[in-house]
Formats: sequence, C-alpha cells, structure tokens
Amino acid sequence: MDGVDPHWLAALRASASQAPRRPRLPLLAGDAVIGSVEPDLLSQIVLPPLSNGRKQLSKVERPEGAVWQLQGEVTASLQALAVALREAGLAHAWRDEQLAVMDVQGRRVGTVERAVVRVLGIATQAVHLVAQSEDGRFWVQQRAWSKANDPGLWDTLMGGMVSGADTLASALARETWEEAGLRLADLKNLTRGGQLDVCCPCSDGHGAGYVIEHIVWYRCTVPDGLVPQNQDGEVERFVLMDRAELLRKMQDHKFTREAALIQVALLA
Repeated sequence: MDGVDPHWLAALRASASQAPRRPRLPLLAGDAVIGSVEPDLLSQIVLPPLSNGRKQLSKVERPEGAVWQLQGEVTASLQALAVALREAGLAHAWRDEQLAVMDVQGRRVGTVERAVVRVLGIATQAVHLVAQSEDGRFWVQQRAWSKANDPGLWDTLMGGMVSGADTLASALARETWEEAGLRLADLKNLTRGGQLDVCCPCSDGHGAGYVIEHIVWYRCTVPDGLVPQNQDGEVERFVLMDRAELLRKMQDHKFTREAALIQVALLA
C-alpha cells in the first residue's frame, strides 16, 4: 500500500493478536465457558454462599486441568464477582454498564459489568464508524483526555461498545449520536465495512487482563454542511484529515491501534 511502512503495519497487526502474558484458567458459569483468568487471581476473592449453602465461586480440579467456576444465576453471580473485584482494586473504571456474556457457542448466558470484562477474559463486541467528507477526506475524532483508555489519541469518527441492551444496529445508531451528534438517516452510503478481531494482554487487574474483542466497522459519507458535534463529553474535537496526514499520524502512533487497523483495511 502506497505510503505505508510494511514493518509498522506488520507490528500493528501482530499487536492485535497476542497470547496471554501468563497461562490462564477457563472461567465457567455453571458448565458454560465464558472467559478466562490468571490461575491465582480469584484466590483472594470471597463471595457469599448461595441460598442452598453451595459455594458461589470455586476452583475445581478436572482431569483436563483446573477451572474457576461460578454457580447460581449467571448475571447475579457475575455482579457479585465484579463488586468483589472492585473492592480488591482489580476492576477497571466502573461504568454501571452491562455487557452481554456469551458461551463458546455464541449463546447469550447473562450480562456483566463492563469494568471487569478484561480481567475475566470475557469476549466483548464493539462497533466503529469510518466517515469521509464528500471530497474524500476523513472525519476523525480526538479522544477526550479524561478517557480511561487511550486518552488524547485519534480514533475513527465513532467507536463504542455494544451493551447488553443493544443490537449491532441500535449500538451503531446510539453511539453515532452520542459521540458525533449525527443521525444515521442523514449519512450517505452507509455500509458494513468488515470485522476486526483483537486478542491481546492489557493492563486491567494490574496486568492480569486479556482483551478479546470483535469489532464490526461501518463506513459512510458525511454530507457537506453536517459537522460532527460530541454529545457525551468523551471527544476532545473532530477534524478532517486527508489520506497523507492520516497515514502520517497513524504511523507516528497518534491513533488507537483499533482505529489504525480499521483505517488501513479501508485504504487497502
């Protein structure tokens, strides 16, 4: 691709596909595998017993290896675990936002507080919108300096999590309004662009976190006369960048990894 350093691109792609720093044990809700944790992370967590006296959280030795297992209603047990992780200083920024929890077959089994999905190795889903002006330049946002993740870095026009109450379509519409003040009906040529899968260690839980995220990204044209305006306080500013400036800032590590990978896929 013209203007792209192949070594930078290879490193960028490799950073989105990394094994955990340390071995992890499966996390089960009942018999369903829903995530993974570092072996001794939950040893310091004590949850109250269930009403029938059974342990709500236990480490179980199986022929194939040890697992951590939650019992009881999935969402309630995960909420109790999330609160305990917060009290132990192992949760990320608390959002009071529930994300869907899926088993390995992709079936929804419950929801969990967003602040603990990484430390519990629970897969999440996100949506991004890449936007161009009618002259071909790219609308991008600078993330607010108060953001818990990647403050001040450049991003796609919009990027956000799919909450437990969302579908992909509703998350796309909601996040586009909240972050950019734009209604989907006012955009041109809105189409699905592709999917980006990210697996890598992260700093959540004092370095015990592991990201598994499936990002569905869309592309559109913002008609002349429409200017993005942030509604939720999470964006510092929006600017238009031409292809050369976009590539220069991406290769200078001024963009989030996810935004850079999505923009590269669009430009390819």
